[in-house]
Amino acid sequence: QVQLVESGGGLVQAGGSLRLSCAASGRTFSGRSFSSYALGWFRQAPGREREFVAVISWTGGSPNYADSVKGRFTISRDDAKKTVYLQMNSLKPEDTAVYYCAADGPLKSMTTTAGYYDYWGQGTQVTVSS
Repeated sequence: QVQLVESGGGLVQAGGSLRLSCAASGRTFSGRSFSSYALGWFRQAPGREREFVAVISWTGGSPNYADSVKGRFTISRDDAKKTVYLQMNSLKPEDTAVYYCAADGPLKSMTTTAGYYDYWGQGTQVTVSS
């Protein structure tokens, strides 16, 4: 059974920060296999489609960010802990959404397209008040 479990969401004022975590477990991610997956964050606001936020490769290359979060959000991973993080700074009300982590692999190129990801978490709510 594969599990991705997000945590760290909550309510924050505009200009504040949050750090999301996503921990992986299950046979698919056993041993070193987690390190061979590209890991992404997506978000979905009410009435809107799920949109790409950030992705980090398994190769150690530079992450990719949506233009709307570039310079404010940072994605990182700790393969020993089988966890991916999203540090969110200078939050804006338009960042309010349910945030999902996702895994794509093994050994695949980074993608910003949600449909290519194999595994998803259940989501964590982020609400930014003005």
